[in-house]
Amino acid sequence: MTLPASLDTNVTALPLKGPAATVTALPRRSRRFDLAAGTRHLATVLVPPLLVLAVILTLWELVCSRPGSSLPPPSAVWAQSYELIVDPFFVYGSQDIGLGLRVITSLQRVAIGFGLAATLGIVIGTVIGQSRWMMRGFDPVFQILRTVPPLAWLPISLAAFMDSNPSAIFVIFITAIWPVIINTTVGVRNIPQDYRNVARVLRLNPFESFFRIMLPAAAPYIFSGLRISIGLSWLAIVAAEMLTGGVGIGFFIWDAWNSSHLTDIIVALVYIGVVGFVLDRLVALVGSLVTRGTSAN
Repeated sequence: MTLPASLDTNVTALPLKGPAATVTALPRRSRRFDLAAGTRHLATVLVPPLLVLAVILTLWELVCSRPGSSLPPPSAVWAQSYELIVDPFFVYGSQDIGLGLRVITSLQRVAIGFGLAATLGIVIGTVIGQSRWMMRGFDPVFQILRTVPPLAWLPISLAAFMDSNPSAIFVIFITAIWPVIINTTVGVRNIPQDYRNVARVLRLNPFESFFRIMLPAAAPYIFSGLRISIGLSWLAIVAAEMLTGGVGIGFFIWDAWNSSHLTDIIVALVYIGVVGFVLDRLVALVGSLVTRGTSAN
């Protein structure tokens, strides 16, 4: 569309008033502020536990350094188990290996047992959670079985598999599956009816309904069960390895006790605690990413 000539001659450019605007970079002070804020946040996260750890080590040193103490102080643990602490991956023989390699062996068993428990537990919990009668029928059975200690399953698993490695994996599986089933069942039962109505309106088949409706809605409950299960899996493998043998961290503790190496046992306990904490935080991180922060951390 063009303007008429009479109008076009009356259109004049307005003069610019003042200097032209210039674009300048943001001051570097904002970057320094972000760095300072990050440093303060890191300090608030690390300083309190480090202070508590320092207090614990100091009290431990004072109490166990007295004559007649049956437990070694931290200084003795550092002196006698120095190699285990600074070099966790040494290999001097089939049984003389570092704690890092023993932990990796135990984690391999945990990965298999926990993976099976998580997969089957989510599927079984989803199926049971859709039926009130199935939930009433199976819930008492699950509540009874979940209270059985892990080591109580070991004789049955050894009789069934005739091998220590699959027996240890079965102990992990049977210990870890109950929290996943129970939490998944509760999560499916608590799915709002509006979500189910949407699935009917969209005419989703059972496969689509499971992945698009049920699984996302029950995810916070599922990951709560997974966090409980990963902790139980790590507890179960340590207990099972004490009796089944091998090169895992559990057998190392039992062998160190038979050799009266208390300092090695203390170092192994620290390894177990740190690995258990890392496993819990990893599952919590995945749960937070999947549920977009709605799962409990």
